[in-house]
Amino acid sequence: MEQINTNHSWGGNFKARTVKDITEPAKSIFNKVSVQAALDEMQARAIDSSPVIDQRGELLGTLSKNKMNRNVGGLGHDPETEPVEAHIEKNSAYCFEDQTIAEAEQMMLNAKIGEVPVVTRQKLLLGTINIEAIAQEKRWRKRWEL
Repeated sequence: MEQINTNHSWGGNFKARTVKDITEPAKSIFNKVSVQAALDEMQARAIDSSPVIDQRGELLGTLSKNKMNRNVGGLGHDPETEPVEAHIEKNSAYCFEDQTIAEAEQMMLNAKIGEVPVVTRQKLLLGTINIEAIAQEKRWRKRWEL
C-alpha cells in the first residue's frame, strides 16, 4: 500500500489541518466474503470500489468492481465461491489521520484519484477523504479568512 510522508507543521491554517478533521465514515468489505457478496454490496451502495478490512479492522487494500468482473467472470470462476482476497489491490493509496489536508490533496492529485481511505498509524480504517471535501474545506477557509 502507498502512503505519503507526514510533515508535522501544526497550526491554524489549511495546510496544517489534519485529515481527521474532514474524514467521512467509510463502509468497507470484509476480506473473507465471496466476490459475489462484495459485488452485491458495491451494487447496493452504487460504488465502483471499496476499502477491504480484516477482522481487526485493518486496511488490507481496495476492491474494484471492474477488476473483479474481469478476473472472475472473464476467467470462468464461480463468483459465489471465489474469495475476494485474491482480488484486493494491495498497492492502493491511503493516508494517515494525522497527515495534513494539504498533503492528502497533493497525494490525490499526483495519483489522479478522487478518494482515499484514512487509517490510524496501526492501519485501522477510520473512514475516507475525498477531493470534494478538500475543495469544500478550502472554500470555507477562504471565506473565513476574508
